[in-house]
Amino acid sequence: MYDVLIKNGRYPDYQTMEFVSADIAISDGKIIEIGKIDGEAKTVIDATGRIVSPGFIDIHMHEEYFVRDGLSYEVANYMLQMGVTTCMGGNCGSTHTPVKEFKKAIEQMGGAPVNYMIQTGYNTIRDGMGIDRYQPANGEQISIIAKQVQEDLLAGAYGISFGLEYDPGITFDEVMTVLNTQPQENLYVSAHYRDDSTGAIDAIHEMIQIAKESGKRFQISHLSSCSAMGQMDEALEILNRAMAENPKLQYDTYPYTAFATRIGSAVFDEGCFEKWGKSYENVWLTSGKYMNQFCTKEIFEEVRRDDPDVRAVAFMMNDDEIAKAIANPIGCMIGSDGGVNRGTGHPRAAGTFPRVLGKYVREDNVLPLIEALYKMTKVTADRLELYKKGRIEVGCDADITIFDPDTIMDGATFENLNIKPVGIDAVIVNGRLAMKDNVQIDGRAGRFIPGPYMEE
Repeated sequence: MYDVLIKNGRYPDYQTMEFVSADIAISDGKIIEIGKIDGEAKTVIDATGRIVSPGFIDIHMHEEYFVRDGLSYEVANYMLQMGVTTCMGGNCGSTHTPVKEFKKAIEQMGGAPVNYMIQTGYNTIRDGMGIDRYQPANGEQISIIAKQVQEDLLAGAYGISFGLEYDPGITFDEVMTVLNTQPQENLYVSAHYRDDSTGAIDAIHEMIQIAKESGKRFQISHLSSCSAMGQMDEALEILNRAMAENPKLQYDTYPYTAFATRIGSAVFDEGCFEKWGKSYENVWLTSGKYMNQFCTKEIFEEVRRDDPDVRAVAFMMNDDEIAKAIANPIGCMIGSDGGVNRGTGHPRAAGTFPRVLGKYVREDNVLPLIEALYKMTKVTADRLELYKKGRIEVGCDADITIFDPDTIMDGATFENLNIKPVGIDAVIVNGRLAMKDNVQIDGRAGRFIPGPYMEE
């Protein structure tokens, strides 16, 4: 008897780039048979009229605050409800919980809603040493940081992330010194760029150079929030040429015209509005005294001074440029950049993947459905060297998202994250039915996936 049998659906065959009608049988967490299947199963799912996709893989999100909030899941629950089965935290130079403790927390809770990977955040280590964000680190400090990075990799971190814009004092030489001291040749490195808008092209050139000189796998984080302010055509031309020369260089992007970060971050330093060609009224606050309000000059200055941890959403990007980043034929993955702070935040944490499929595929015809799924599953799995994920094949992990291509769409808004997506029938994680009809059934089917350097 099979554990799960999915009947009458269509799945993406990435060898032919066509959809195939077939039944799919699952046992012991794996896909064990594909075809016309008449056997019995503990759970049978009728997928008539549905797409049976590999579970979506979010290469860029922001994980739980276990240190602050205790042993509970928040953002991972939102990930699951939008069809994500595996995600990568620790992005933009920030790790909310030390790697050892993060791994231990998941084990103590007996699993997670989704499979979790995590990077070690360079800025978190740097800031924890008391280094001013506008000042370069000295040689001794860089040596200490590099050692901590290596300890985190041995503890299970998958790679290292940098937030160059958040700590402007981080120099090119500082980045290169740390990377060159890491012995792992194929180390995964991601970076939140140094500047956006009018500074985007210089920032992209810097990251291309880091990727080239380090020889590491290098991921440019959320390209749209860097370059969808009038620079996307030039950015993609430069990137496509660089990615053709260096396949280890790639990028991710998300499908919203606003970014989000702490209002006290360096992103909002003097001159930002002039650079963007926008005003205070383009900034929306998702927490604090002025929650769910747009700023005035007075509100912006007050909150930035008195409550710098308030999350601010900045409507600065152009939708047509976001579409170009998503549709770009090479090097592109979908990442939500999603994080949740006690129930509040940017809707990308709860709607990114359904939004790509509903708005950019079905409504706007930016790219075909199978190409979007390819970017959201196999491309990302291969990037992360998860060769048993991201595809529907016998022997692969049974991480599966079943959805209606005619109705799937995001629901979350900037006022309310808790409006669930529509059109997702079921999500299976490691062979276990984790969500059905927007109801979480099993919140512990996921596991911590350690990086390849972890010591036993």
